[in-house]
Amino acid sequence: MEYFLTEEQLEIKRLARRIAENHVIPQRAELDKNAEFPHAIMKEIAEAGLPAIYIPEEYDGIGAGLLELCLATEELSRACGGVGVTYAASSLGSFPIIIGGSHEQKARFLPPIASGEHYAAFCLTEAGAGSDAGNISTNARKVGNEYVINGTKQWITNGCEAHTYTVFAKTDKARGARGISAFVVEKGTPGLSFGKKEDKLGIRCSATYEVVFEDCVVPAENLLGREGAGFSIAMRTFDKSRPGIGAQSIGIAQGAYEAALNYAYTRQQFGQSILNFQAVSFMLADMAIQIEAARALTYQVARMVDAGIKNYGKESAMCKVFPSDVAMRVTTDAIQIMGGYGYMKDYPAEKYFRDAKITQIYEGTNQIQRQIIASSLIREMASGQRG
Repeated sequence: MEYFLTEEQLEIKRLARRIAENHVIPQRAELDKNAEFPHAIMKEIAEAGLPAIYIPEEYDGIGAGLLELCLATEELSRACGGVGVTYAASSLGSFPIIIGGSHEQKARFLPPIASGEHYAAFCLTEAGAGSDAGNISTNARKVGNEYVINGTKQWITNGCEAHTYTVFAKTDKARGARGISAFVVEKGTPGLSFGKKEDKLGIRCSATYEVVFEDCVVPAENLLGREGAGFSIAMRTFDKSRPGIGAQSIGIAQGAYEAALNYAYTRQQFGQSILNFQAVSFMLADMAIQIEAARALTYQVARMVDAGIKNYGKESAMCKVFPSDVAMRVTTDAIQIMGGYGYMKDYPAEKYFRDAKITQIYEGTNQIQRQIIASSLIREMASGQRG
């Protein structure tokens, strides 16, 4: 899949891989064991300029596209899914500002994210509103030139580590999803606090917290777009960010595949490498096929987004579903190939397996993605479209 990448894109890929191999791989086991946020690694990522990839040049970014962001995310996730999502989550938190923010808002909030000085977080999910995002109960009441936000967001990646929070709250309960608005809330704002740190199965070095708003007062100038535009901003953000989940999934699958391939090559049974056994070699062949197919789909959808095609929600859902399902299959097979060694924490296969599962869940479960795809197919048939 590298044949159509530019030299600049290949350099981003090489740069992210160097960081992954020199800094992430040596630390990933301890970070995972201790559920420790990767501060030192994120500093290396910032010094390399990777947080600036997707941010427009006029806001101190590199001005590249979603494909470049996916390339970096894939390489970091190949070493550790937790580091990969920590890096990618800032783009999820930033996209609402890029999509719905004014020039003044972008100039204020994006440059420190581009430099890596600040992390961003996306605050939509609640205890009673996961797949049903329009059912959020967090509310924002306008008082003069300010909004007062109350509610609790759950499972927020970058949690208390972020500096910039894009927050979705209802400003008009009677209008349902159309009454949702989006705000930027800065760390240190009175009324913003954090609940428990979640103890997770995988991606353990990423920080996942409850984010609590208790009479949290933000200026009206922090409203993104207009009142009631929040749900649209959130859905447009997901359409843009889901290829990033595909990239995370591909990276995790690639790392697990390489671990299994290396093991199979060196492991001797019955006087020969187990890679010579058809039962093992065919499993590895299928793993390689699935990863390459997932990569092709994800890169192509990222290119669609970068080309400015307006309607890509169906394709975006596809490259969240397929690569994440591939990641789960590949990491499962990697453990099988490695046998008892694969089940042990001394080897990376079990960590890849644990990290893979969340890719089928967050940013919309794969069941919801299939519903999005099916609904799009029905609409296309009804309108006489095909494809």
